[in-house]
Amino acid sequence: MPFSVHNRKGTLSGVVFVAIFAAAATMISEIGFVKSLGISPLVIGIVIGIFYANTLHNNTPKEWSGGITFSAKKILRFAIVFYGFRITFQQIGEVGIEGFMVSLIMLSTTFVLGTWAGQKLFKMDRDTSMLSASGASVCGAAAVLATEPVLKAEEHKAAIAVSMVVLFGTISMFLYPLLYNMGIFDMSAKEFGIYVGGTIHEVAQVVAVPASIPGASEEMANSAVIVKMTRVIMIAPMLIILGIYLSMSAKKSGAAAGGVKLVIPWFAVYFIGMAGFNSLGIVPQNIVNIINEIDTFLLTMAMTALGIGTVFSKFKGLGLAPIYTSGLMFAWLLVGGYFITKWVVAVF
Repeated sequence: MPFSVHNRKGTLSGVVFVAIFAAAATMISEIGFVKSLGISPLVIGIVIGIFYANTLHNNTPKEWSGGITFSAKKILRFAIVFYGFRITFQQIGEVGIEGFMVSLIMLSTTFVLGTWAGQKLFKMDRDTSMLSASGASVCGAAAVLATEPVLKAEEHKAAIAVSMVVLFGTISMFLYPLLYNMGIFDMSAKEFGIYVGGTIHEVAQVVAVPASIPGASEEMANSAVIVKMTRVIMIAPMLIILGIYLSMSAKKSGAAAGGVKLVIPWFAVYFIGMAGFNSLGIVPQNIVNIINEIDTFLLTMAMTALGIGTVFSKFKGLGLAPIYTSGLMFAWLLVGGYFITKWVVAVF
């Protein structure tokens, strides 16, 4: 037990160690140039963690490992629950059925495509494929972190998925405004906002795209963010369905009768409850802002701890498969997402 009398001091030291790295990541994210790129402290945290893991990791006292693992697992789940304070059901209702349908279609098709392509086309293992698919289809790094405990995946596999989110999400952040300014996207401001929110990986990247377009209307920015948050809240039902699927798959593969438990990610259920509570408007907005800042720091801690557990030697044998898989999903989000958005807006 990490907080037993014997392990308590080492665990607390490990948690503080991770918190110091997370604080550094937060400060770096506030530097003007870094902030202008829309790079979140979560991404900076995992980069710092990976750098440490592959340079100075042997200098970490073994007693601290419990605290690092506690940050990557337990603090993560707590932070995902409170992520619900970023969303209200009223916001989702504002964007209408078009935003909901685009979110639902793009999330489900991208997740299925990434999972299938990763395993069947590019011969990756199941966990890396599903983690990469969750990052691309839902909300980037936070989705990878939320999916990892459901799969019980190894930390380095989550780190691979996060790195793919960073790569292709960053490309999206620069490519979408460029294509829009060139007139390639035949869309109204609201349509483009729905398209951006329904297809780009990270929340920060979604915010950055309308901000990068000269003269972009408020309607474009609002539609993009609300549709993105609709995708975020869909992570809860997605994880519950995934848990049921994993249990059924385990039974079919010949697991002993009664030996397979239904995997329900309760933190995802609590996440929906927290979003519902936030929708009541009981908590003052300034308090919600403080909660979100603390929550971002806790997520940064989880991401940093994930990076600290990532050693490059574990990546051997994967080759370019993660890039191919994520590249295919990126192409679907970019091209398929355009036509899906146009179709949904026309129909609904």
